[in-house]
Amino acid sequence: MDNKAEMDKLENLDDCPIKYSLSIIGGKWKLPIIWQLSQHEKLRYNELKRSVSGITNMMLTQSLQELQEHSIVKRTQYMEIPPRVEYSLTEAGRTLLPALYTLAQWGKAQMKREKAGGH
Repeated sequence: MDNKAEMDKLENLDDCPIKYSLSIIGGKWKLPIIWQLSQHEKLRYNELKRSVSGITNMMLTQSLQELQEHSIVKRTQYMEIPPRVEYSLTEAGRTLLPALYTLAQWGKAQMKREKAGGH
């Protein structure tokens, strides 16, 4: 299939891989959660909440549930007293990291350009 045909196919946004990807990891909180989990092997709920500045309990819980549904984040519950729950990135979640590093580099360069006045 040539590039024109591929682009015509993507005009139907339901088939767009970028739109699909953003539906999974988009929003205000999911990328910061993924980033924090990438910096640690595992984090408990309150550790994660403290490391994602400004997030509410409701948004953290909702975002974690959505990331779990897409197999990006793994929730491990230990049957202890008191109960302990830890979150970590799955293998699928870790495959996002090279793309995030690339996006971070792009953002860093863009910020530098804009500060220099070169929109």
